[in-house]
Amino acid sequence: MPRAGQLKPESDRRLSDLVSVGVLMRAFPPDAVDRVILEAGAKEQRHRALPAWVMAYYSMGMALYADGSYVDVLALLTDGLSWTSGWEDAWKLPTKSAISQARQRLGSAPVEQLFRQVTGPLATVDTPGSFLAGRRLVAIDGTTFDLDDSPANDGFFGRPGVNKGERSAFPQARVVAVAECGTHAMFDAEIGVYSAGERELAGPLIDRLTPDMMLLADRGFYSAALWQQAASTGADLLWRVSKSIKPRPVEELCDGSWVVEIRPPKTPGISRGKAFRVRLIDYTVDNHTGQEPSEIRLFTTVMDPGDIGAQELAVAYTQRWEIETAFDELKTHQRGARVVLRSRSPDMVHQEIWGHLCCHYAIRTLMCEAAHHAGRDPDRVSFVAAINIARATIAQPGDFPPSAH
Repeated sequence: MPRAGQLKPESDRRLSDLVSVGVLMRAFPPDAVDRVILEAGAKEQRHRALPAWVMAYYSMGMALYADGSYVDVLALLTDGLSWTSGWEDAWKLPTKSAISQARQRLGSAPVEQLFRQVTGPLATVDTPGSFLAGRRLVAIDGTTFDLDDSPANDGFFGRPGVNKGERSAFPQARVVAVAECGTHAMFDAEIGVYSAGERELAGPLIDRLTPDMMLLADRGFYSAALWQQAASTGADLLWRVSKSIKPRPVEELCDGSWVVEIRPPKTPGISRGKAFRVRLIDYTVDNHTGQEPSEIRLFTTVMDPGDIGAQELAVAYTQRWEIETAFDELKTHQRGARVVLRSRSPDMVHQEIWGHLCCHYAIRTLMCEAAHHAGRDPDRVSFVAAINIARATIAQPGDFPPSAH
C-alpha cells in the first residue's frame, strides 16, 4: 500500500519482472523497515530525494548488485520500488555523492535492527536435515571480510599480519554468525574488529539460543566457560573439541560413548569453577586420500544414548559444514568479484555487511519457499541460480558498466 503522499506510478512491467526487489520486500516488508527507522531515530524531518526507507533497501541492493556502481544500483532499485511500493519515480537520479550522504544519514543501526527483528529459522518439521530428535540443528562459525584500505577502516578494524614486519593488503572485519543447517539461513550475527576473537563475538549469539536448538561448533569455539554459558540457555550442544583435552572418565555407555568430567582450568586471581559432566564421543573419519584417518572428539549435552546414539550424533555433526557453505554463498557468489567491500568508514562497513546478511537471508527465504512447494530439500536448490534469476529479472545487458565507484 502506498505511503502517505506517494502515487502509484503507471507501468506496464509485470511483478515477475521486478522479483529481485520483491524478494527483498517480501522478506523485509515496508512496515518492518519503517519501524526500525523510527526506533533508530533516522526518520527525516523534511522531504528528501532519498528517504531513509529507500536507503534501507539500498543497503540490501548493494549486496544483490555487488558489481554495480552506486548510481547503477539505485537506478535498478528505485525502478523496482516504484512498481512494488507506489513510490513516485518522477525525479532525477541523484549523484554518487548524494547517495553516499544518504547512506551516512541512515547509518548502520536501522539495517542491523532490521536483520535482528525480522530474521529467524526457516525450516519446518518436514524440511530434510533440519532436526534431530526434535532439536533444530544450527551451527556457529566465523569469517572475515576484506575492507577498503581507508585510514578510517584501518584505524578502527585493524588488519592481520602476514610476515614479520609486514601487514596484509587490506583491513578486515570479523563476523561470527549462527545458521540453520537445513536451510543455510543465517539468522543471527555479530560484527567485530579483526582482533576480536571468534569466542568473544560468539558470547552474545550464544545468549540468544533457545531450548529447542542443538548448536554445532568446531573446536575453535570450545572453552569451559563458553560451553557452560551455552548449556545454561537450555539448548543442546554438539561441539568438536581438541584431543588434547583430557577429561576424567566417569562411565562408559552402551554405545561406546563416555560420561566424563571436566574441571575448568585455573585462572590467576579467579577461583576454579565447578566441575561439570559431558558426554564424549571419539571416532575416526577416513579421508580417502591415503593419509591417516582424522580423529574426531565431540562433546555433547545429550547424556542419554537412548535419546540420541553416538553414531547419530557423529552423522549430525557433519551438518556443521552447512554454515561454511552459507558463508561461501555470501562471499563468493553474492558478493561476486568484488573481493573488497566498498565502504570507506566503519559505520558504513557495518551497514554494508548487515545489508549482505539481509540480502542472503532474503534469497534463502525465497529458496525455502520454492523448495517447500516443490517438495524438495532447500540444500538441493542452487543458490547461484536463485541469485542470478533475482538479478537478471531487472538487470539488462549494459546496466553495469565497468565504472569507478
